[in-house]
Amino acid sequence: MEMISIEKELRENSYPGRGIIIGKSADGTKAVTAYFIMGRSVNSRNRIFVEEGDGIRTQAFDPALLTDPSLVIYAPVRVLGNKTIVTNGDQTDTIYEGMDSQMTFEQSLRSREFEPDGPNYTPRISGIMHIENGSYNYAMSILKSNNGSPDSCNRYTFAYENPAAGEGHFIHTYRCDGNPLPSFEGEPKLIGIPDDMEAFTDMLWSSLNEENKVSLFVRYIDIATGTYETKIVNKNQ
Repeated sequence: MEMISIEKELRENSYPGRGIIIGKSADGTKAVTAYFIMGRSVNSRNRIFVEEGDGIRTQAFDPALLTDPSLVIYAPVRVLGNKTIVTNGDQTDTIYEGMDSQMTFEQSLRSREFEPDGPNYTPRISGIMHIENGSYNYAMSILKSNNGSPDSCNRYTFAYENPAAGEGHFIHTYRCDGNPLPSFEGEPKLIGIPDDMEAFTDMLWSSLNEENKVSLFVRYIDIATGTYETKIVNKNQ
């Protein structure tokens, strides 16, 4: 698979929706993840990321403008021991509870499907990072409607063992803007992952569409020690 420029990819797509990046830093010492949200409606744009324990959750910036919390308020990131879970919805909790009961990532998601927001039927995208004894692997999942039909759920899981330094994968909910919004297609996209978290965060945030971007989370986890650094950027301040 050809590596693409994540900067170019984001700049040329006004509405990828919500996106997950997972990979390994160029020096091979950090497990890296990023998650961003975008919005077209007042309800979607009225959000910020806040830290909660080892993870984060979405929160209404102005509670008075919150009309429907069901698909916009959730914990995108939770940590279960040596596993970090990143998703675009409340399936974070489903994965956390399933894996805490000895289920696999894929098994945990069997009880879920795409979001019930017809006609878009937004895909549920999820990622899991596993760091243990200096080793690191990750997996990504997408649950999507069958070409826009809610009658079938198509399930895809992509697993990456011992990922190469400086490489990562990017998956997002929508192929591009539209009405209805077309779902992501194909495998997660191969991208480069730098060592500099500040520069990576700045590049991602500046590349997202100015009108539609809402919040960005970036985390670099030391593979040897499990310690991490986190950056959160919110358009609403």
